[in-house]
Amino acid sequence: MTTTPGTRTPGPRNSLTDPAPAPGAPLRFAYGTNGFGDHRLPDALRVLADLGYDGVSLTLDHQHLDPYAPDLPRRIADVRRVLDVTGLGLVVETGARYLLDPWRKHRPTLLSAEADGRARRLDLLRCAIGIGAELGAGAVHFWSGAADPGTGQDEAWARLVDGCAETVAHADAAGVDLAFEPEPGMLVADLAGYRRLDDALGRPDRFRLTLDIGHCRCLEPHSVTRCVELAADRLAHVQIEDMRRGVHEHLPFGDGDIHFPPVLAALGAAGYRGLVSVELPRHSHAATATARHSIEFLRSAALLKEVVPV
Repeated sequence: MTTTPGTRTPGPRNSLTDPAPAPGAPLRFAYGTNGFGDHRLPDALRVLADLGYDGVSLTLDHQHLDPYAPDLPRRIADVRRVLDVTGLGLVVETGARYLLDPWRKHRPTLLSAEADGRARRLDLLRCAIGIGAELGAGAVHFWSGAADPGTGQDEAWARLVDGCAETVAHADAAGVDLAFEPEPGMLVADLAGYRRLDDALGRPDRFRLTLDIGHCRCLEPHSVTRCVELAADRLAHVQIEDMRRGVHEHLPFGDGDIHFPPVLAALGAAGYRGLVSVELPRHSHAATATARHSIEFLRSAALLKEVVPV
């Protein structure tokens, strides 16, 4: 199923040609709906707005704006009305666990051995781009996935480049930025992998980056603040949570070992204008309390000016 972009003007872009805001401009905090899985989507949006969030990272899923629902146009219109009333900014995410396959988490992918599986992932990305255009999203987020057993790295890489090139063409036509996320355990796991992929695609302007702050702490060879500096020229989206070195587990702030004031200062110094989205997908059972704690923590951390390596 595909969705034709509407006429609603997309939100602010993060294009390399856009004038950057002055360093130190306030960061825009958001929260991911994958951490509000027990809420109706309109309720989740209103809660986040009431807590003072500036935006939302909306994961398309069976319970939240299912892209394959028969009444999708009405649902999009309903979400648009809530966004207009609350003033929330938006990133559309495509990382639902079992949306495409009820048996296999995060499958199929752009790397899948079955052509039909790759086509289903591409269709989801096309649909997400259309939804993003209609809702004025700042970006549409996606990742590579992991190669199937028996698929060689060269073959997986070729499939990924082909799939990303096709997705970039759709994003160009819709006027929507893509925000590709390196993800631990996937074919593209780190910033170096993103740079390699970006180069293979010819560095298209719409093929931007999601930087996950926890992932930087988990596996990157640089400090988290240095990762922000290295990624600044391509950033379209930032995900944020606490994490420990070498362990890919998204933790509430204060439960890991990241020191956040210098990280937020680095984002501000880079003139980053997109959303900084809390990514706690395993905390729907305590969504409102976790969201409240997160915004309070981030606001406090953003007020501290100390800059030390992380």
